[in-house]
Amino acid sequence: MPCEPGVGRIRAQQTMSSVLIHPTEAGVTAQNYINGEWLASDSTFQSLNPANRNHVVGTVPVASRSQVRDAVLAAKAAFPAWKNKSWVQRGEIVDNLSQLIKRDLEELSRMVTIECGKPINEGRADVVEALHMAQYVAGLSRLPIGHAISSEIPAKDAYILRKPKGVVGVITPWNFPFAIPLWGILPAVLAGNTVVFKPSEETPIVAHKLAKLFEEAGFPRGVINTVHGFGEDTGDALVKDPDVNVMLFTGSLAVGKMIQQSAASEVHKFVVTEMGGKNATIVLEDANLDIAVNAAVLGAFKTSGQRCVTSGRMIVDKKVEAQFTERFLEKVKRIVIGDGLRDDVFMGPLISQEGVKKWQHHNAKAKEEGGEILFDGQVLTGPDHANGNFVEPFVYRFASYKPDTFCLKEEAFSPHVAIIGVDGIEEAVRVYNDTKYGLAMAVITEDYRKFRYVRDNADYGLGYVNLPSIGAEVHLPFGGVKGSGNGHPAAEGAIEAVTHKVAFTVNHAHEIVMAQGLSTTL
Repeated sequence: MPCEPGVGRIRAQQTMSSVLIHPTEAGVTAQNYINGEWLASDSTFQSLNPANRNHVVGTVPVASRSQVRDAVLAAKAAFPAWKNKSWVQRGEIVDNLSQLIKRDLEELSRMVTIECGKPINEGRADVVEALHMAQYVAGLSRLPIGHAISSEIPAKDAYILRKPKGVVGVITPWNFPFAIPLWGILPAVLAGNTVVFKPSEETPIVAHKLAKLFEEAGFPRGVINTVHGFGEDTGDALVKDPDVNVMLFTGSLAVGKMIQQSAASEVHKFVVTEMGGKNATIVLEDANLDIAVNAAVLGAFKTSGQRCVTSGRMIVDKKVEAQFTERFLEKVKRIVIGDGLRDDVFMGPLISQEGVKKWQHHNAKAKEEGGEILFDGQVLTGPDHANGNFVEPFVYRFASYKPDTFCLKEEAFSPHVAIIGVDGIEEAVRVYNDTKYGLAMAVITEDYRKFRYVRDNADYGLGYVNLPSIGAEVHLPFGGVKGSGNGHPAAEGAIEAVTHKVAFTVNHAHEIVMAQGLSTTL
């Protein structure tokens, strides 16, 4: 059976050396970008390479609350002129951005890998996805933005139009530091809104480069502003600013709930949350096991399991569980772990030491709660991994579903995988649904009736058949249900969140004739 790239035996990589990092890629000094000006702050922090914590990727300002307020006021001041441009004019600037991304694609790909750790093919996919988003949004600018609809009165024309909401705050995570910001920012600005962008503190140098591209593309002063910092200060100031009309958030359930609760006190503020998941790959008794094993490996271990759509659960029919498990573990043992700039690496580091501690906690809970340990992954501490946040996969099994367990209910956000045996499709769906999340689901089956049953009875926002649980495309909505989000997706669906639909009716008659038989007769 052919291997995915990088699925070979786990082996010691060559010693980390300067050939991986060009001198020009170290020590970037980032700045806030407010009203077209590059600004420092009184305090700073460092961004470190998770594959080599001795490598300082850059120094980053912590935007003060007053700077966040300045950014919001700049966006508010820029809004009237920006919304009065046509969609086509705004789309042309977005197209400028797409050309710049295409020009810098390889440089950006390396930057993503260096700062967030995922292998270079994933870093490149992140940037390509951003490019696709820019191309898609630019194309939307020449499509209909509303439509005419019949009135009850023949002499009237009725229209449904989209109008921008105002200032949009965008808070994004580190794991897709280039693509996810554009899922929200570009639909927002195309529709005529202005933006204040607060990127993750784990990947600020990628965000700094993105802000440089916004400026080069020709976005006017104040249309897109970038403020760096931490959630409890910079993020909190943005969320609570009264002049922010929409918040677009991708991140954890806990923070998403706080943002929703904060916004609830302001009737005008709309919040879109795309949060975590306890996703699963469901393998039914008729599954093609070649597809099932490859889908499971991709869904569980790309980005080292640090995706909101990662499959941390393999829900497998007991009739094929033994065969699936044997083949899955055989591949797990061959995964190459190392610095993502090496082409043969399948799995890079976790983002931080805090991520390593969380992975260890989830592993300990699986043991405590009775999981049968199949692959007892360890922290890699040899000379080639000592300065990075490298861990192996951790795989365990429950012969039957065990409800009310931490390990089967809570998101691990790491290479931590449970195999759960089930009796048939109905139990498989019940087990899948038995979490507070509902983001991504994959089902492996050759029977169209079975995948239809799963499609209609599972709780999810993203469903896949004979595919891994990962694989977003920008022209499709991306979001979840239950604890995974409030049903207002990013990417394709973001236009809905950042615009008002308004009704506009024109009377062409020389008298007023009303619907429902109303009259002007006194």
